[in-house]
Amino acid sequence: MLEEGKLYIGTSRKPDDTLNKPEYLELKFGNRHGLITGATGTGKTVTLQVLAEGFAAAGVPVFCADIKGDLSGIAAMGEAKDFLLKRAEQIGMDDYGFSQFPVIFWDLYGEKGHRVRTTMSEMGPLLLARLMNATDAQEGVLNIAFKIADEGKLPLLDLKDLQALLNYMSENASTLSAQFGLISKASVGSLQRELLILEQQGAEHFFGEPALAITDIMRTGHDGRGVISVLAADKLMMNPRLYATFLLWLLSELFEELPEVGDLDKPKLVFFFDEAHLLFNDAPKVLVERVEQVVRLIRSKGVGVYFVTQNPLDVPETILAQLGNRVQHALRAYTPREQKAVKTAAETFRPNPDFDCATVITTLGTGEALISTLEGKGAPSMVERTLVRPPEARVGPLTDAERQQTLSQSPVRGVYDEDVDRESAYELLQARAQKAEQAAEVQAARDATEDEQAQGSRWTLPGFGTDAPAETGKTTRGRAAGYQRETIAEAAMKTVARTVASSLGRALVRGILGSLKR
Repeated sequence: MLEEGKLYIGTSRKPDDTLNKPEYLELKFGNRHGLITGATGTGKTVTLQVLAEGFAAAGVPVFCADIKGDLSGIAAMGEAKDFLLKRAEQIGMDDYGFSQFPVIFWDLYGEKGHRVRTTMSEMGPLLLARLMNATDAQEGVLNIAFKIADEGKLPLLDLKDLQALLNYMSENASTLSAQFGLISKASVGSLQRELLILEQQGAEHFFGEPALAITDIMRTGHDGRGVISVLAADKLMMNPRLYATFLLWLLSELFEELPEVGDLDKPKLVFFFDEAHLLFNDAPKVLVERVEQVVRLIRSKGVGVYFVTQNPLDVPETILAQLGNRVQHALRAYTPREQKAVKTAAETFRPNPDFDCATVITTLGTGEALISTLEGKGAPSMVERTLVRPPEARVGPLTDAERQQTLSQSPVRGVYDEDVDRESAYELLQARAQKAEQAAEVQAARDATEDEQAQGSRWTLPGFGTDAPAETGKTTRGRAAGYQRETIAEAAMKTVARTVASSLGRALVRGILGSLKR
């Protein structure tokens, strides 16, 4: 069943249910992206596991999210279960055996895997606006905030850094608006409330250091097999917007950091985006356009992106057109939208004269799919009705003890497990404000001393003159009439404003999705 340079997916059947031929995904086309769709319970997760195992066995690192927890079993040796052995017999897989794969577990909350973090600066204003469900006006304020931080050399690492910067912007809205454009206090207040909501939802676990290094999800084991990075997402799915934004950030980081390599014999990394509809739900047009751009261009960097979702209509047509490898499990057609989805899925395949795709899609069994992959010079193969091969690793979750054992042997053990809180925007703004306050206090003491000395040097006769200054429009110290000394807060903020405005450091370069280019 195995062929050099190809990933075995399953065996297709003829209309009379006899075996037809093995169905492969050519590794050299693995970076042409893919789509796995189907209704709940039709076998999408097992297909994802089969593809992940195949890529890993070929030496390709894999990143995938474990939505339900049952994908974690890929780290354990498979078990001889009746339905697996039956499927192997059905497709004539005489060499079927069991194995386990090198796995690194990740978790934004640090409970079921190594902590995953990024900084506010690396996230960028566009993705952060998406995460905060910001309006256009609020997104504009965020862009100004990042501009001020970049020019003022104020590192934005965690939530408190951005909160401190927004406080500064609110208190100096008039001054900053003249330089950067309108900064509405209402927009700033809304962003501050959204940050509070994010903090309550656990986003503070995600923002901070040490930030995830992309190289740590692109590892190969000592035996040459690709390491499979599994993100524990069962708890993360309680906040779908954070889940989608995190995966989109990771995709943008891969795009920004990896060099151009063109077409390789096999991908450098395969990225599975499960529950892909969450990425596009209520997404602004500009975000969809930029995702399309990243998906289109990241192919030349050796990364294959595979979207996994229930309905092909969940993925915008412009992105759907970029997905060359298709696995379509059964769809139901009870509602008009579902009927449209069946028709759309059928029309995207290269037709097979032996059957009608639209009819077959509604009658596929569990673990059965319509499959079309790129072949030859990159043309899609004729769609085939295929029985997906059984996985080699365990089908089902690990126990807590097994997961902990895997974590204890992880190659990144201890690298991401402890928080690092270095000096950043929060501390810098606080230090500058304190310095300005101290300077203001010293000046106030000096002014008081000078006033006392001036008071002691004056002489008057009873009934002649008063302590009030002469009507010359000037005070005894030569200050303009009506002058009021700055408050401590005003002095502090103006000091920061001058520092930001006069900064000689150039703004950091940001990429397509607003993340930092390093």
